Parts: sequence; structure tokens; C-alpha cells
Amino acid sequence: MSLGRVLGVALNVSRASKGFQPRLQQPMMRMMSSLSAEFEQAKAKLNSLPEDPGNEAKLKIYALFKQATQGQVSTSRPGMMDFVGRAKWDAWNALADMTQEDAQKAYVDLVNELAGASSSAAPAAEPGKYKYIESTLEGGLRIIKFNRPAKKNAFLKESYDEIAAALQEAADDPKTVITVTTGAGDFYSSGNDLSNFTNIQGDIKDLAKESGKLLNRFVSAFIDFPKPLVAVVNGPAIGVSVTLMGMYDAVYATDRATFHTPFSSLGQSPEGCSSYTFPQIMGPGKAAEMLLFNKKLTAHEAERVGLVTEVLPADAFHQEIWARLRQHAELPVKSLVYSKALTRDRERQLLHEVNDIECDRLVERWTSDDCVNAIMKFFSAKSKM
Repeated sequence: MSLGRVLGVALNVSRASKGFQPRLQQPMMRMMSSLSAEFEQAKAKLNSLPEDPGNEAKLKIYALFKQATQGQVSTSRPGMMDFVGRAKWDAWNALADMTQEDAQKAYVDLVNELAGASSSAAPAAEPGKYKYIESTLEGGLRIIKFNRPAKKNAFLKESYDEIAAALQEAADDPKTVITVTTGAGDFYSSGNDLSNFTNIQGDIKDLAKESGKLLNRFVSAFIDFPKPLVAVVNGPAIGVSVTLMGMYDAVYATDRATFHTPFSSLGQSPEGCSSYTFPQIMGPGKAAEMLLFNKKLTAHEAERVGLVTEVLPADAFHQEIWARLRQHAELPVKSLVYSKALTRDRERQLLHEVNDIECDRLVERWTSDDCVNAIMKFFSAKSKM
């Protein structure tokens, strides 16, 4: 039964049993008619958003729509392997105390908010070969920018291939001397976009294997990159965007940056060769705090343990670091390549072996009850926010 019909029945019962005055009915009905029109407009507006609002927002939208149109959840929770079904059910079930009228209003407000954010915050489409990153050359300085600011620069599956392709482009380009990765907006990167875990079609084990191969290729692009590679960490960094830093030649961070690898809280395990590079860089104990116990480091803490090369004040960060890197990009490229090879090539084969082992373990983790339950718990918590 629709919200309008439910309230219509309620009005009839109230009028019959409690002497509901006719003069109050018309304003109430006009209000509900307006609200229903807004609800229909919001439904139409949702289909015209220029960018996918992301899994968290879609869960909230789904839950509010179901609560507004059907009321409290009345079905059983889907089975363990139905990732999407369980996430949707949990989000809807979390709204048990919300009235249908309040759910409809909240739905309208959320869609309008998303439409406003998309029109003002989404980056303008630019011609070129990449959709989720930007790759530009300034003199000898190649800048690869993670470019999903509305999603905290989280990596979609396509992002992994684009970044690997941009690294190969930089390696092959004789004009590129130094390559830098950074993030658009206030985030460096929030790591893997967890919607990758819910957009599942086909057998989950086959998908896990393909994802493992994708990650292996992605990390291998960093292992084999022959030129100086620098991270300009302009804000919070999470997950794979952090673990890869063990293979960078320098990491410069604003004092507002943080570094977080919450693998065990998501039922997963380290990647990006961090199971080897982090203990080598910061010692086994400090590495365990990050990789096992989910400790988030401030920029200065990351500098003290050796993960970050230098921390600079936020108000001077961009001006100082880009001027410095432009100077470095004037150095002879062959000298830099040969010098990096002398310091890195001895471990290259070992890093490939570590990458293989880490990816194999992650394929197992992605299909485990630990990971499934943790991801569903994460989305359920987000849907209540």
C-alpha cells in the first residue's frame, strides 16, 4: 500500500471515530499531495545523476524507498553468499522505527543532496584516454592524479588498469623524468572502493580469482617501474594506496595526512608487498600495529617509522613540494634510472614472489566468511549513518 493510501485510510478512520473536522482535511491532503509529488520528482531525479552515487548512498536510497513504500521489512534475511541482498536487507531493517512519511521525506532530502553535490563537486569530463585518473606532463614531471574526489579517490576496478597503464606510459616516455602520484581534492586515496565487493555477477570464486590477477598486475606495475616514483600525499591515505608506498622512492606528506591499513577489520590481509616492505622499513612491531591491528598513523608518526620521507605544513605544502619536484625533474633521466636500478633491482624478483603470495591469500580471504561478514557489517553501519 502506498504512503498516500495509508494516510488516506488513517484520515477516514479518524474522521469517523473522533469527529475529524472537514476543514482540516483539505490542508492535510494538499500537504500529502505535495509530498508525493516531491517523492516522484526525486525518483526521476535519481535516474539523471551524472555520476554513480556510490554503494553507501545507494543502500540508503534503497532502504528509504522500501520503508517509504512498504513500511518495515517483512522478509527473511538473504543467505550468506547473497552479498547485495544481505546489504539491502540490513539497510532496510535498520529503519524499523522510521515512519513511512519520515522515510519519504528523508528519501527526497537525500536525492536532492546527491543531485546538488553532483552538479557542484563532480569534475568536468575531460577528453583523453583515462576516466578515473589524470596523467599530465610538466617539463620532465609526470603527474598521475587519482581523480574521483567525490568518492575520496577510491579505486574502482577500472582505476587499477588505468593507473597501471599510466605508469607504463611514463616508463616508455623519454620526456618523463620523475613520476608523481597524488589525489584530487582533500584525499590522497581511500583505497579500494568497497562497492567492488557488491557489484558481483557470476560465481564469486571466479570473480575473486580475476580480481587477484588484476591486483597482481597492478602491483607489478609498481615493482617494475624503472624511474623515480614519488607520492605527494595531500590528505588521508587508506588501504592499497598506503601499502604501495613501500615501493616508492620518496613519500612527501602534508601534516594533515593520515595512513591507515584496516585489513583485519575487513577480514582481509596485506597487499602491495607491504607484508615484506613494511617490516623492512619500520620493523616488525610497528608493521604489525598497522597491518594486523589497524593502527592509523598521523603524518608525523609515519615519518618517524620511515614510511614518509618528509612532512610539510599544509599551508605551504603544495607550493614547496611542487617547486622541489620540478627541480628534480631537470636531472638526467638515465642517471636516475641507473641509480634506482642499483638500489632496487636486487629485490625485484623477491617482490614479485611476495606479490604472488599476497594475492593468492587475498583470493582466499575475499570468499571467506570473515570477509563477507566484515564487509556486510561495514555497509550496514554506513547505512545507519
